[in-house]
Amino acid sequence: MTAPVFLADEAVLAGVIPGQTVTLGGTEGRHAVSVRRLRSGEGVHLVDGRGHRVMAVVSGHTGRDHLHLVVTSDTVEQPPRPRLIVVLALIKGERAEAAVSMLTEVGVDEIVPWSAERSVVTWKGERAGRSANRWRTHAREAAKQSRRSWFPTIAGVTGTSGVVEQVRRSDQAFVLHEAAQEPLVGQPITPTGAITMVIGPEGGLTDSEVAVMTVAGATAVRLGPTVLRAGTATVAAAATVLAGSGRWS
Repeated sequence: MTAPVFLADEAVLAGVIPGQTVTLGGTEGRHAVSVRRLRSGEGVHLVDGRGHRVMAVVSGHTGRDHLHLVVTSDTVEQPPRPRLIVVLALIKGERAEAAVSMLTEVGVDEIVPWSAERSVVTWKGERAGRSANRWRTHAREAAKQSRRSWFPTIAGVTGTSGVVEQVRRSDQAFVLHEAAQEPLVGQPITPTGAITMVIGPEGGLTDSEVAVMTVAGATAVRLGPTVLRAGTATVAAAATVLAGSGRWS
């Protein structure tokens, strides 16, 4: 079984060498000792979410929240290319959080919450911060579960003008629309740079939203012959792009 991943501060990981002992404390240490019940000799990966991965072996623990580890290797992994940014229109709570988790698991690099015209959910004031933090929590836990060393970025909520700017900055962009003529499957996918995928809310995109994004450089595409829920479509589209880009090769 693949060794579990725990998030550690860069201060803990900086300058480590094989044979050195490090200690994982705090919430992550408590989870390792009291929930996972890791024991001497078991393997562990420590990551900082920015590509630094330290492989280690458990040497013991102190109390219920300090895990002691002996480093076996220290690597810095390059960020995956191309970079995939998913703009996800605000959808209802648990479905949105499930989509964030699954997008993280398949390998998306950045998720941008979007307040679309037909979004039923709104993020305003304190709620915007709390909701974005919930997305970040789900992304962090999913990144550990899927053994990632690079964790996805969760941006603050943006409006349509912000999405248009994101499309313009990208090397390639797609907007998912059920009435589009072009299928996403079979599209040539750039192997470098940044790709943006825009997904609308449950009520779908408006004609004006599709228009401004295509003018900005996005290609309107559809998935298969069925109409998917927004969260399902998001993950299916991301997986299609990642496979087509060569990242899954």
